[in-house]
Amino acid sequence: MARSSNQKLKLLYLAQYLLRSSDEDHPVTVAQMIDYLARQDVAAERKSLYDDMESLRLFGLDVQSVRVGSATGYYIGERDFQLPELKLLVDAVQSSKFITERKSLELIRKLESLASEQGARELNRHVYVRGRIKTMNESIYYNVDELQAAIDGNKAVTFRYFEWDREKRRVWRHDGRRYAVSPWALMWDDENYYLLAYDHDGEQMKHYRVDKMGSISMTEEPRRGRETFEKLDMAAYTNTHFGMFSGDVQPVRLSFENALAGPVIDQFGADVSLVPLDEGHFSVTVNVAVNVQLFGWLSGFGTRARILAPASAAQAMGEHLRTVAALYD
Repeated sequence: MARSSNQKLKLLYLAQYLLRSSDEDHPVTVAQMIDYLARQDVAAERKSLYDDMESLRLFGLDVQSVRVGSATGYYIGERDFQLPELKLLVDAVQSSKFITERKSLELIRKLESLASEQGARELNRHVYVRGRIKTMNESIYYNVDELQAAIDGNKAVTFRYFEWDREKRRVWRHDGRRYAVSPWALMWDDENYYLLAYDHDGEQMKHYRVDKMGSISMTEEPRRGRETFEKLDMAAYTNTHFGMFSGDVQPVRLSFENALAGPVIDQFGADVSLVPLDEGHFSVTVNVAVNVQLFGWLSGFGTRARILAPASAAQAMGEHLRTVAALYD
């Protein structure tokens, strides 16, 4: 590119340099900016850079100045994302099971580009992706895109659904027959991504793991189940389906030791009513899906938690425990 053409990019180069090379702890001087611009084949005079800093401020960049010895240093103050916010996003990406290891690293590199070079190095010291449990389905990004397009376009979709066998091979459910559903929402729960959809055959809302969906195809058929979806409380739906396992949702009364108030509030939310039973216990009544995930959660508390009602749920819990115990007789 000719020198005169590069000159027109001066402000862009300066903005890029400040965003990538400066922060509050690492201001850059006018001399450093002149040197950087020279490497881009852009001529700059000291006086013109003062005007450029003001132009960048007027444009919206938070250009701050500070004394650096006998010189003046400049840095970007407020950014779209501050370093603690980027750390939160990096933690979310690297801990998400539904994002493959390769995609996790790609996303984290992009997040690091939103910080200064020094901030990016600090973020990188907190990246622990390798060795984490991750999905093996690389197509999840395309699945999300296809499903979101169907939601936006008010169209039904068909797809195939699979499980993994012990040889790590896909085994298609329903002998590979396609599911026909109306997609209504995408949800992130328990480190997995789910599609909430209206099942055309069962005429009810169901959820599906997005990373276990294959051959998704948007149809020309309008979505069904709008009335059912609009009556649904999304927060309550995820809270009542432990680990997003299916089951009959019904009111269940549970008993816990007082010391377990924290885990109960974590699971059911701060609005759950904790009713004293005696000096050492309280009860809660919640709408939950009665399934093995609920039993497993309660089993984790040992004798400190139990199902009080209905009797059918308590009986099912007992049968589950006896079945498990029989494996160790």
